[in-house]
Amino acid sequence: MDEVKTQNVSSLSRSEKRLAAKGPVASVSKLTEVALRRFNMIEEGDRILIAVSGGKDSTTLACDLAAKRRWWPVHYEIQAIHIATDFCNCCKKTTLVSLLQSWDVPYVSIDVPVIGRLKPGRTMNCYWCSTQRRTELIRYAMTNGFNKIALGHHLDDIVETLLMNMLYRGEISGMLPVLMYKKYPLSIIRPLALCEERQIIGYSEAQGFRSAVCTCPFGQDSKRREVRKRVEALTGGSSSQKRRLFESSLNIKMECDPELR
Repeated sequence: MDEVKTQNVSSLSRSEKRLAAKGPVASVSKLTEVALRRFNMIEEGDRILIAVSGGKDSTTLACDLAAKRRWWPVHYEIQAIHIATDFCNCCKKTTLVSLLQSWDVPYVSIDVPVIGRLKPGRTMNCYWCSTQRRTELIRYAMTNGFNKIALGHHLDDIVETLLMNMLYRGEISGMLPVLMYKKYPLSIIRPLALCEERQIIGYSEAQGFRSAVCTCPFGQDSKRREVRKRVEALTGGSSSQKRRLFESSLNIKMECDPELR
């Protein structure tokens, strides 16, 4: 089980303290609502394909979007899809399917030989797995009439990816809350973009499915784990500072010499 870090109350802004006082379910629901509205993620008639891995993040995403259908101002449809790989059998699919059925979320699972597609001499890594799964998501979405794919990346994922790309690729790039493909009539949306991992952990525990989810065995040894420690050291665990890092990726200024201001 992941370690749940105690949030330093002094690192929270006044609005964040008020939100935290409402509890994890209300907090995640509100932050997701803010993200959906701010980035205009859902429009009338959208058919949204939710990628569910069996982990807490995507399960939280499916739960929240299912609940919002009852009162969201525009009509949208959702379906969950699980990409079953040839290296991870830890996901308790029966539990995941039961949860999705209880939320009235249609579900499909497709098998993808991620390791089987590796070229000779290549080793398994997170990037390869991600590209193979994304390819299959796009293929399924286009074949079955979906115009958006919802992914369960949260604020910590986004900040870590931003720092990883700066440190290891020498570029400022990352996970956008909304990404419109140029080659396909599809958009990627990340409704959990404003939610911290600790909030999602609290949500999954409050909803009773934290113990039923799984974690990718390869992800535990990736560079992301090291970068996560660096983000923690850089921000001191401050929610506000992590949010500022996130906002910085959306506000890149090419002319920022303080002498000229």
